[in-house]
This record gives sequence, C-alpha cells and structure tokens, in this order.
Amino acid sequence: MLELTKKPLTDGLVHLELTVPVERLGRVEEAIAEALEPNSSIEEVFPDMGPGDVLAGARGLREMTQAQLGEKLGVHKANISAMERGKRTIGLDMAKRLGEALDMPFKMFL
Repeated sequence: MLELTKKPLTDGLVHLELTVPVERLGRVEEAIAEALEPNSSIEEVFPDMGPGDVLAGARGLREMTQAQLGEKLGVHKANISAMERGKRTIGLDMAKRLGEALDMPFKMFL
C-alpha cells in the first residue's frame, strides 16, 4: 500500500515521505525523478492518467470503498465505478463534490 505524508516547509517546498511496497520502489523512484525534471508536465509524466484514474487513486489513498464514497456524495456506487473506468464523465458539479469529499482540488477530476 502506498502511504504519503506531506509537510509544508517555509521556503515554498513540501517534504514528502512515502511508504511503498519494495517491489514497486524502482518504479516509484523513476516516476518521482521524471516528475522533478524541469518543464515536465503531468501529461508527460503520466500520459495515460485521466480523471477516473485520479479518482480511483485518491479514493484508494483514503482507504475508501466506492460504496463509501457514493454514500458520502449521495450517488450509487455504480456511478463511482463508471467514473473511475471512464464510462461516465465527471462534470464540474460532480468534480466540486468529489474535491470536497476527498479533500483535494476539484480541477484534478476534470
């Protein structure tokens, strides 16, 4: 399981601490190194990542099931599943609700 701890510093940086499975350490190190390269966009680092992937990852990091998130949002878990699989689009209103429910910027879901 991936565990992430963030601690803001006073110089505009953030201290990150990660706990990852040992078998994935190399891939995580590569992704971080690529993300830190100057002028790398998120699309370049994670070319296949869409709003559904962000939703699934954010929900997973919070150890929340689709049913739990659906209940918090007042929607059926099938709707959450469809959004994660890209079968249902995430509109502005839903993105804002997801952002609030998962405590992250809503623009991540658009």
